[in-house]
Amino acid sequence: MKRAVVLLSGGLDSATVLAMARKQGFECYTLSVDYGQRHHAELAASKRVAESLGAREHRIINIDLTAFGGSALTDANIAVPEQASSGIPVTYVPARNTIMLSLALAWAEVLKAQDIFFGVNAVDYSGYPDCRPEYVAAFERMANLATQAAVEGKPLTLHAPLLHLSKAEIIREGVRMGVDYAQTVSCYQADELGRACGRCDSCRLRREGFQSAGVADSTRYQNA
Repeated sequence: MKRAVVLLSGGLDSATVLAMARKQGFECYTLSVDYGQRHHAELAASKRVAESLGAREHRIINIDLTAFGGSALTDANIAVPEQASSGIPVTYVPARNTIMLSLALAWAEVLKAQDIFFGVNAVDYSGYPDCRPEYVAAFERMANLATQAAVEGKPLTLHAPLLHLSKAEIIREGVRMGVDYAQTVSCYQADELGRACGRCDSCRLRREGFQSAGVADSTRYQNA
């Protein structure tokens, strides 16, 4: 069985990606990153999702991005917006995907895995520059220049299977594969119990996705 490293935030998208990788026959090693995010409850969700979807091993790496701040998710002085806005929102975390993928790449080399999966999406997303197809292709090229495995003839493939799917399409696919979305946390300001605020951009995209998919929303909300 081929090994793969799957970046697993604990949210809806990454849970779907893990199910996809498992369906393709990969032995999955899931990696979450505790970077000081405001929505810390997603890390507990990642453990639940990894176990329920049959990950071979799950690890959480600590990288304190609050040392830099610069994002509503890593700086308590910046409020999480509750209205849709144009441009790149303040919930963008500088270099987050690059840092996470680099950690996944390091573990993949140790595991002798030639595949990394992650759940970026360029359709129903918040305008983050590191969620674009050009970014995915560029990171894969970099990885195959920078690693011993690639130099020795074992190149890496970076899988972003949700890249061109709408949120509704992602949810339908996940439901078809048996993903329990009640276990996931997407909210940018979820409480300690993992209950969603229902107001932030992530909650809005998730709620609209369930509505468009015609699937009952199993999200737990703070005011419910």
